[in-house]
Amino acid sequence: MVGIVNWLDRHLKWVFVTPALLFIALMVAFPIFYTARLSLFEWSMSAVQPPKWVGLDNYTALLASKAFWHALWITFYHSSISIVLETVLGVAIAVLFSKKMFGARAAKTMMMLPMVATPVSVGLVWLLIYEPSIGMANQVLKRLGFETQEWLGSVTQVMPSLIIVDVWQWTPMIALIAVAGLATIPSDPYESASVDGANAWQKFTRITLPLLLPTLITAITLRVIDLVKTFDTIYATTQGGPNFASQTLNLMIFDTAFSGFKFGYASALLIVFFLMLITLVLVLNGLRRKAGSLQ
Repeated sequence: MVGIVNWLDRHLKWVFVTPALLFIALMVAFPIFYTARLSLFEWSMSAVQPPKWVGLDNYTALLASKAFWHALWITFYHSSISIVLETVLGVAIAVLFSKKMFGARAAKTMMMLPMVATPVSVGLVWLLIYEPSIGMANQVLKRLGFETQEWLGSVTQVMPSLIIVDVWQWTPMIALIAVAGLATIPSDPYESASVDGANAWQKFTRITLPLLLPTLITAITLRVIDLVKTFDTIYATTQGGPNFASQTLNLMIFDTAFSGFKFGYASALLIVFFLMLITLVLVLNGLRRKAGSLQ
């Protein structure tokens, strides 16, 4: 008994950590391992026909598929444009709210409303706004004297329309994180810059932006992870249409698995998608550490 107590005392940190490690292994590592294994098989979820070993054929077919490269481009287009707009607008709003102004606290609270709404409800609301006949978007265009648009029904307009939805919902997140980052910047550099005759733009580009960069990259990383995985809003509004013009990798994986019943091929898509996302996060974390070391 004494020996057990002594062993527990020497390895106490592992005793407390082990339950968490087991949970991660069961809830994260096992699904990844199972998906990687399934990607080497051809299976239609049939109880009669067992999975058929095909090796790397699913990955070969994936890389040769025009649909995969199209979905990858749509994912990149949607994510990159959205994150650029959200970052620029979020920083601008944060700088505005960092000034002492009437109603700033109430405005910050109001900004959070789009974020707390569920993605499906946001998609359904914007589906009504973009409705070609009675939607608010076309009603506003009519009153301003412009031609009505097809919005989600147009191959060329569907992605810009979906980007507007994402920017509307998630710019407040970037803004709130940037506001918190701005609050940590000391006032001494600004006072020194004022003595040297620097204007507002010079203060922003040479003091505010460099000091805010690590916080901003953290916010961008969080948004990129969520953006690349976007599913609910797009599925609720377009389901990847029209003519696959808004089919991201996430939607392609869903359709391949649950409409085409190609679970081996869908698993290969998931593994490639997972590796791309991990690589992207590692690059952004490297940039964040580099930006932090330069301060």
